[in-house]
Amino acid sequence: MFDTMTFTKIVGAFCGALLVFLLGNWAGEVLYSTAEAGPQAYSVQVADASATAQPAATATDAGPDFQTVFASADPKKGETIFGKCKACHKVDGQNATGPHLNGVVGRAVASVDGFSYSDALKKLGGDWTPDRLNDWLHKPSAYAPGTKMGFAGLDKVQDRADVIAYLATIK
Repeated sequence: MFDTMTFTKIVGAFCGALLVFLLGNWAGEVLYSTAEAGPQAYSVQVADASATAQPAATATDAGPDFQTVFASADPKKGETIFGKCKACHKVDGQNATGPHLNGVVGRAVASVDGFSYSDALKKLGGDWTPDRLNDWLHKPSAYAPGTKMGFAGLDKVQDRADVIAYLATIK
């Protein structure tokens, strides 16, 4: 049934496969080594943060400020971007998961009747000015820690300005 040549082929195939796996393992370890850095590695010294505190970046370093962008904001684009908000907010005067946003620009914070606001928003006070809405829409959880709003925020200042311009048109 088995002759010597068949047996030799089986052993050769097994040894060849083992060699491929061993070489693959070796290549993986070389490319993705998790071992501690050896003496040939570069060492980066990090100074104490309090000793070399850098001045905070100014708004001009990050691009145009919000007021400049808001002055030329496009409500039509804002309406499109507002599609992300429609899952929780309505603009027909009815509350949903979130409060309705009719007249939100200039309205007092946490003031919609019949909506249960988080304590974080109730403590804010004041009105929703465009500047405040910009800060809120950038990252709600950072602006009002403990808020119920689970939205991560809008990173682009232009997107925030466009949405606020759109909301300003809704009374």
